[in-house]
Amino acid sequence: MPKLTFPKRHKHTDVRSREHLTPAEVAKLRKAARSLGRHGERNDTMILLAYRHGLRVSELIHLRWDQLDLEQGLFHVRRVKRGVPSTHPLTGTEIRALRKLKRLAGESPYVFLSERKSPLTDSSGRKMIAQAGEVAALGFPVHPHQLRHACGYKLANAKQDTRAIQLYLGHRNIQHTVKYTELTVGRFQDCWRDED
Repeated sequence: MPKLTFPKRHKHTDVRSREHLTPAEVAKLRKAARSLGRHGERNDTMILLAYRHGLRVSELIHLRWDQLDLEQGLFHVRRVKRGVPSTHPLTGTEIRALRKLKRLAGESPYVFLSERKSPLTDSSGRKMIAQAGEVAALGFPVHPHQLRHACGYKLANAKQDTRAIQLYLGHRNIQHTVKYTELTVGRFQDCWRDED
């Protein structure tokens, strides 16, 4: 029997120089997502929530209305991969976007729906974000996990402590969180001053 061979996976560094998006790149991605087909508002809201709450693609597409309290502005985040659940505040922008989607959802328990009113698949979520990345012309391929990393770096650059970021992202082990605080630009901001 012939031996099966699989194509080698590429190194991420061969495709892109970093694994996170900046806030400006997220804004471009959201704008591009709004222009994709008939579901622009859904696409934009998906990217907004993935970024603001550090969601993995599976957490995003399986998001249910019973996790959201739009009256009190709360999001009960359920994590996968043995992650720690938490409750996050929702901003006014998020609440308004979710209310629009709620009107379109009908009786579905899921927030993000396909044409057939069924939950999106992991693949369709990934494809939409990749397509939005192409339209945004960021100069490198975009994948959903970059939004989770963008959230971690945004929190670290806003000077949130490592423990708070750990809880927000649902990391069981703080070693997964340390990378965000180790690499923040703000840590080196005052190291060099112009001496001219």
